[in-house]
Amino acid sequence: MSEPLLQVEHLKKYFKTGKGILQAVDDVSLSVDSGRTLGLVGESGCGKSTTGKTIIRLIEPTAGTIRFQGQDITKLSRGKMKSVRQNLQIIFQDPFSSLDPRKTVEQLIGEPLKWNRIFGTRAEDKAHILHLMDVVGLSRRLVNTYPHELDGGRRQRIGIARALALDPKLIVCDEPVSALDVSVQAQVLNLLKELQKEYGIAYLFITHDLSVVNHFSDDIAVMYLGKIVEVAPSKELFRDPIHPYTKALLSAIPIPDIDVRMEQIPLKGEITSPINMKDDCHFAARCPYADESCLHCCPDLTDRGSGHFVACHKF
Repeated sequence: MSEPLLQVEHLKKYFKTGKGILQAVDDVSLSVDSGRTLGLVGESGCGKSTTGKTIIRLIEPTAGTIRFQGQDITKLSRGKMKSVRQNLQIIFQDPFSSLDPRKTVEQLIGEPLKWNRIFGTRAEDKAHILHLMDVVGLSRRLVNTYPHELDGGRRQRIGIARALALDPKLIVCDEPVSALDVSVQAQVLNLLKELQKEYGIAYLFITHDLSVVNHFSDDIAVMYLGKIVEVAPSKELFRDPIHPYTKALLSAIPIPDIDVRMEQIPLKGEITSPINMKDDCHFAARCPYADESCLHCCPDLTDRGSGHFVACHKF
């Protein structure tokens, strides 16, 4: 069996605060194969975006190992990471704040080419920029416009073109459609799918929208307060969710059929503070099945077969 394109093992990212240590990412392990999509889902504040940014080392990890194309990149120098990042890119959530408002579309898309000296002449740069605009569906007439002159969908296409500029093997998509209108979301998701088929790109797709991730991802990892609580192929997770948190999330997805009634599972209790957390099940305070064992030991991910892993004492 071939080695995964990305292999993350026991990744941790802690922040010092005035009240103690905030455990944003707490012992996360995951993998992404070439040409496939892993969806990372969970509530806002669970550590999804921090995980993605730590994996590509926009944020430095506290502990753990990050292997990309078989190479341990966890402690590479800034110079060596520059060459790695040509194959490891990110699309940010907000297509407006992530773009320099003082630069034109041409300058924004061409920036990665300039800093990495991909081509020898400005004419070659310009030709590749126009090619990237064609690929992501941006009209060439917009080449000299600024971000504030464009709508959200076109801005995000600029972000996608920037990510594609260096022909990467993996792109971290940090909620790339959450700030867009529903109709535009569909266009951008279809574009990302087409790019994956054409270029063989792998995605780590971060989102809080399970209805989106169901249609977009090959595998799904569910995250709660810095920990992965369930991992499974997309169809398997929706067919047979095991963890109580996953079941509650799935029950909240709206069904566009008035004749179909799905019982919602309300989550009661307060969310545990992520500061100075104990070594217990982070979901125990809101779980209807919790008992004494859940309060004294944090469950590990256990293989239930067919690539389905769950971290729960009861299941």
